[in-house]
Amino acid sequence: MALTFEFRQDVLGLVLGGTLMVMLGLIDDFGVLKPWPKLIGQLIAVFVLIRSGIRIEIAAFPDWLDLMLTVVWMIGIINAVNIIDVMDGLAGGVGVIGCLWLFVVALVNHDTTVAVMLAALAGSLVGFLRYNFHPATIYLGDAGSLFVGLMLGALAMVSQYTIVNPVAVLAPVLILGVPVFDTLFVMYVRWLRGLPMFLGSLDHIALRLRQLRLSVPQVVVASYGASVALGGAALVMMFVSTATALVLAGVVLLLAVVAAVWLKRIEMPKLVKGTVLPPAAKSGSLEAVNLPAHVIEGPGPASSERRAP
Repeated sequence: MALTFEFRQDVLGLVLGGTLMVMLGLIDDFGVLKPWPKLIGQLIAVFVLIRSGIRIEIAAFPDWLDLMLTVVWMIGIINAVNIIDVMDGLAGGVGVIGCLWLFVVALVNHDTTVAVMLAALAGSLVGFLRYNFHPATIYLGDAGSLFVGLMLGALAMVSQYTIVNPVAVLAPVLILGVPVFDTLFVMYVRWLRGLPMFLGSLDHIALRLRQLRLSVPQVVVASYGASVALGGAALVMMFVSTATALVLAGVVLLLAVVAAVWLKRIEMPKLVKGTVLPPAAKSGSLEAVNLPAHVIEGPGPASSERRAP
């Protein structure tokens, strides 16, 4: 018995695009890439995906708008997964949950190839999480987070969501809602402060929850719960009427706004202009960063522990 696997053009595009992301991430991990060269590298990978046939296709939209949405979606998700990687087990676990929900969608669409790739990615991340959960001994780094972001963004695009109602086009946004929300929230806070969007800061949702004296595992599990809930809402959205889907989308949006307002009120230490966060910030413990007093403005960490419990 032979196991056959169809190496379609889009699969090869994913392989090449993923390879480009790993190479770009490795360069950034061993040095420091400026934002613009990093963005150009991501755009090249997205161009490869588009040329291989992986793109958003909405019947009511002109081709140029579909292409624009594809670029925005892919660049957004690639960087969202990279941005959320600030705590042991966070990005990897959220990635696993995203893979599993997209796996269900692929099965619904009878797309075996996509389902197999999602299962493989989920399995890889589960093995990685064994050593990445707090206290972590290995990390995704830019090479890992950029690769996972590209795979999730691309595989989310190739599935069908709007068979029952057009509102379900928002389903992939909900499935990847935790990294999307964190990215939009961080960008909003930086914009309010007049800071560049690409500047590192301590404004991430996970780090804000740490200020409430939650442990790293508690914050991570809460994020997992949010990912499961949003993925479930996305799946429900695919099979209900248009009116019900609109109500569901409205409820999710309202909850997101309420959460953003509440999170914004949590006071965070501010970094003096020009400060670069060290790799220790990946542990999710503000204390582990051990920043000297002269680079912090405002309230300090939630406790004096060297590492989160």
